Amino acid sequence: MKKTLRLTIACIVAAVFLHGCGIYSFSGASIPAEAKTVSVQYFPNHAQLINPTLSNDFTTALRDAMMNQTSLDMVEAGGDLAFEGEITDYKTTPIAITSGQTAALNRLTITVNVRFVNMFDETKNFETKFSHYEDYPSDQDLNSVQESLTGTIIEALVEDVFNKALVNW
Repeated sequence: MKKTLRLTIACIVAAVFLHGCGIYSFSGASIPAEAKTVSVQYFPNHAQLINPTLSNDFTTALRDAMMNQTSLDMVEAGGDLAFEGEITDYKTTPIAITSGQTAALNRLTITVNVRFVNMFDETKNFETKFSHYEDYPSDQDLNSVQESLTGTIIEALVEDVFNKALVNW
């Protein structure tokens, strides 16, 4: 009986300690204890080359990450933690030029500009450009690989944004 009581007390102390530190997720996120809401505004596409679904895909992926990896409530605007920005670049460029002056590979690059506001700690606020790319064989048309490539790139971008905002890397 004494072991059970000690174990129960230890669990309660640990729970209080973890709650007091503001840790709300096992994703490694460090969220202020007083933060209850998050907002992610729509990220418009201002790139020269337009992928018609990119804005929606990126915005949805960032919202999903906030909902799945934190216990914060998603609000339309003015969250305790707030994200906004725009897609600034979406381009494909030839790389790995062969001896015949043709590209063996092409590279799809996506860049987003993100503004993050933490209502409880201004030192955590930032405006940063995040960029990722994926390579694909030049004998493949971008339209045939675009969905797969953008999905992979968006996943990496969202992870970087999440880490910078909430994991403090």
